[in-house]
Amino acid sequence: MAANINPTVRRRRLGAELRRLRQASGLKSREVAERLMVSQPKISHLENGNRTISPRDVRDLCAIYGVTDPQVIDSLMQMAKESGQQGWWHAYGSIPQSAYIALETDAVRLHLYASMAIPGLLQTPAYAHAVIGETIPLPTAEEAGTRLKVRLRRQHRIYDPARPLRLWVVLDESSLRRVVGGPDVMREQLEHLNALGAEPHITVQVIPYTAGAHPGLSGQFSILHFADSSVPAVVYLEQFTSDLYLDKPSDVQHYSVLHGHLQAQALDPDGSRDFITGVTKMYIDAASRP
Repeated sequence: MAANINPTVRRRRLGAELRRLRQASGLKSREVAERLMVSQPKISHLENGNRTISPRDVRDLCAIYGVTDPQVIDSLMQMAKESGQQGWWHAYGSIPQSAYIALETDAVRLHLYASMAIPGLLQTPAYAHAVIGETIPLPTAEEAGTRLKVRLRRQHRIYDPARPLRLWVVLDESSLRRVVGGPDVMREQLEHLNALGAEPHITVQVIPYTAGAHPGLSGQFSILHFADSSVPAVVYLEQFTSDLYLDKPSDVQHYSVLHGHLQAQALDPDGSRDFITGVTKMYIDAASRP
């Protein structure tokens, strides 16, 4: 597999191309499922990139869709082979959010809003350790350790010198005020946050309490964009038991407009940096008191 090609994103790219070919042939997914003698949901899962597709299935679909160009067929079959390979996160076993991690690894641009805590990509080891220990019911030491390693490994993406992730984060003031791990941990975390915000490819903005009600009160979300225009952007909504992924253009547009409104209501990056510095001083004072 080519360097930096993510198998999950490759599946999505292949699925999008198969959907385009099906639509060009004039066939409905139900008709394709009947010809292949499979369920209609399987065709939907393949087109959405939610499951691995075999080169044989690709060949059969090309025959149904009337694709005869051997170069096109070979290219699609090669994509199917590559999409079956595993990403770095599989080395850690079955972990939550593996589908999201796959998308995040291949994204070139990520816009996110967080209201309750500092996002995982921006967390210090001490802050991440405290979050994992305090939010997962009765974690074993092994489970907590694995989650911490995965979270810190994810952060390599924003430091990749070849293709740094363009990150635009809007935080509610609550995420700065919520004491996670104690004053010393919070001081270190907010100093780290300001250091990251000074990077040219990372923008950090804060919405203070004084802004009042704003569109982000409905909850946190992430919008992931990819270099390949054939792979649609994805909105990720994290849930406690099951996550939600939206890639309909209308949904992506809705959340993109929502993020734009949050940017407008937040302090600008310089004002946000000053605001974070002010909250950091509060934690320094708290840590120095007996």
